[in-house]
Amino acid sequence: MTSLMEALRAGRTAEVIGLLDAMTDAERRSFFPELKALRKELRAARWDSSSRRSSPALYVAGVACQTGAAGVASWIAAADMRWPGVSPAVLLRVLAGRETGWLADLTGRLAQRPATARVPYELMSALVRLAGCPVPTTDAYVRGWVEQVGGGWQRGNTLLERLRTDPHLVPLVAALFEVNDIGGLLQWGPDEGPGSWHGALGQLTAEGRLDRRATVDACVARLLRGGTNADHRAFLRVLTTLALTREEQRERVADWMALASDAVSPVASHAQSVLGALALEGRMSHRHLAEVSGAVLFRPERKLVRAQLVLLGKVLARDAAAADELLPAVAQAFGHEDAGVQERALKLAERHAKKVSSVEVRAEIALAAEELIPPLRSRAVGSLGAAPAQAASAYEEVLPLVPEPARLAPAAASVVELAEEVGAALESDSDVTGFERALDGLVRHAHRDRDALLQALEPVISRRWWDGGGQYHHARLDHQFGEARGGFDASAGLDLLLITLRGKLKTGTLRASARVTKSARSCVHTALSQAFDARLWEVAYRMRVDPLPFLLSTPTWSTGLLEPDELVERLDAYRRLGARVSEADFAQALLRVRRADRPAAAAAAERAAALGTAEGRRLARRLTAGAPVPPSIRRRTSAPRILVESGELLELQEDFPDAFRALGKPSSAVAESRYCYHWAYSPRPHWLAVLPELRELVAVRFLQDVSAVAVDDTRGVAAVLPLLAESGGEAGEATHLCVAYGLGARHPEDRLAAVDALLVLAARGQLDASRLGADLGELVRDGAVKPLRLAESLRTAAATGAYATVWGLLNHALPPLLSVLAADGPDGPVRGLGDLLAVAAECAERSGARGDLPHLARAADRGGSSRLVAQARRLRGALAPEAAAAA
Repeated sequence: MTSLMEALRAGRTAEVIGLLDAMTDAERRSFFPELKALRKELRAARWDSSSRRSSPALYVAGVACQTGAAGVASWIAAADMRWPGVSPAVLLRVLAGRETGWLADLTGRLAQRPATARVPYELMSALVRLAGCPVPTTDAYVRGWVEQVGGGWQRGNTLLERLRTDPHLVPLVAALFEVNDIGGLLQWGPDEGPGSWHGALGQLTAEGRLDRRATVDACVARLLRGGTNADHRAFLRVLTTLALTREEQRERVADWMALASDAVSPVASHAQSVLGALALEGRMSHRHLAEVSGAVLFRPERKLVRAQLVLLGKVLARDAAAADELLPAVAQAFGHEDAGVQERALKLAERHAKKVSSVEVRAEIALAAEELIPPLRSRAVGSLGAAPAQAASAYEEVLPLVPEPARLAPAAASVVELAEEVGAALESDSDVTGFERALDGLVRHAHRDRDALLQALEPVISRRWWDGGGQYHHARLDHQFGEARGGFDASAGLDLLLITLRGKLKTGTLRASARVTKSARSCVHTALSQAFDARLWEVAYRMRVDPLPFLLSTPTWSTGLLEPDELVERLDAYRRLGARVSEADFAQALLRVRRADRPAAAAAAERAAALGTAEGRRLARRLTAGAPVPPSIRRRTSAPRILVESGELLELQEDFPDAFRALGKPSSAVAESRYCYHWAYSPRPHWLAVLPELRELVAVRFLQDVSAVAVDDTRGVAAVLPLLAESGGEAGEATHLCVAYGLGARHPEDRLAAVDALLVLAARGQLDASRLGADLGELVRDGAVKPLRLAESLRTAAATGAYATVWGLLNHALPPLLSVLAADGPDGPVRGLGDLLAVAAECAERSGARGDLPHLARAADRGGSSRLVAQARRLRGALAPEAAAAA
């Protein structure tokens, strides 16, 4: 066995196979415990050169030395066994002598593994041939088949030709419709013809190799089930390629109705067109048409709603008897969020109202008319017999409750509880509360009993990437966590303390990094990152040479604010313990201490001065210096963006370590944004907690990133906006510009975050509607924010009950956009202006806004019936209802 182990460690796979072939089954089984021990040894230092050399041979040997199919399958699919250089042919060689039943069992077990296990399809398909068993139809096998047969363009034949020769075509195609998130793979290759999946499947169905009815049913069922956008696109193309006959379409009316009601827009549009053709040919009952119309008319997509109203109009024009069943469905559109849809529905109802024979139906339509916007409802009083609108009660704005910050609970009392919290913080993007509690807990327990803490943290540490025992990791940790690291997010900051506790960083590295006062690379975020990192490095260094009893800077509240009385008590405890204060920790505490509450700050200052320590005197000076003063802000244009620069803050230049002084230096999002190294991570919530009473200073440094969600269509950065709105200090120009860009973000989740921020600012009384409105108007005019996205955001905000707030914004945003229209500029009106006017009109109607809007009359007096003109007239009527009634 010694020669076999030597060959394994040397990575001589061919020699290992030869030695194993010469052994009996019993000898191979008896050798397997040694393989398990070697695997455990290599796993501890997986990335070492010795591990990379030995693992392929170990992989093959483990397959050969086990007799159970379950054990072999687990060995093949194990994450630590996935090594390049071991081809399926090598594994097949050592498996070829097994019984067919055993091979079939192994095939099934491998196919049942998730696709993420990355079991080679070539191995599974070869085992199917060796075993002569039915082909598996699991997710992993079908995905592997699609990748294999769909990626064979190098062989010179088409996908259609490869599928024709596949002996398992029927069961695998049937399974194809059951696999989730497969659409992306089906769209590889040519867009049309025999090289595309939809083209090949359509041709195979036409040739009779695939059962047509089964294929059509599977495709429709797949669309009904839903899935990703890629799935919808792929299977819809298959369905359209199959070119269903009218009889095949008629047999599936219920399916088309369900798709038109609930499917994504492209699929719903296809189903709607099928139903429309059936309805116009008399192959669909009026009852079914009314039922599906009620669902479609509630959809937000105006294109689908307009198409459904057109269809209803055609059917009503052909068959007067359909009015009793179809007009109530038309009336459901009276409550649609879009005023243009309401007007179309009203016109259709007015055109065919005389055809209604039932008194009950007439009453139902009249009642539904109460959902119309005021101008249309007034018209419906005469045309449909709707009840006149009652005098409106006084409008009351509905804003969300002001969010209250959460008070941080004390640090975990036991090391076991702390280990659980640290593990949770590392596995997820922990917020300020989770990070700060974990950080303070590590400091406290490292001071009390370092050995007990390490023992409790062992399960957490053993799962971290840096805990390998090989020389490769040890050689790189000092570089990874040294000056070249560039900055920390929350997880990396906790990792730094765990690595320090584990003794994997040199004391010299910790000391040198704790003394770094200026980053070698600079961007607009550097000041925030440097201050955030400085505390972590100094805490880690002190943990090694002189552990702190606890942190002074742990905030009282989730926003990062620290109550002054609490900081005084902590300084007093340090004085009694004779503990040496960490300079960076105390600097962070000074930045966090609440100063806006002047009586509380003055009382705490007296107690701090009475401590008789240098830190007490520094705290007293800061508390008596007055409330935080925001920096001076100057706008800068970097087409099409509007950015800002902040001036110097002298209060952050004095009494602070060098690593923190950059926070008070002038900052420009224009000049300092190149070569930013924070793109891969960004602890923005934690940066806000660095300066919890100087929100504007943080917003200046966020602005460039946030603007990208609107200008460059990036994703995710706007998630910080609600936290920015909840933070302390003045909400000035930078904060409002951040919200403005967020409202015009490309992605819905970013727009929702901006809406939340807008409503929080309004609820806190910190929203400057004129400033934000003017910014929005300028950004839309310059092309930085797209009007359709902005309209969607503002419509969402208004729907919460904040109609007056949104009108206050649009009252200042619309004039510069309307002025371009009034000037008859060469580029014409801003695209999407009609949607903004529609939101403004609804807000004015609901909030009772009155007055004159500059340049609106010119837009309303334009000829035609475009959405822009119609909504301008509607807004003019809402702002001056008496004049509209007289006209």
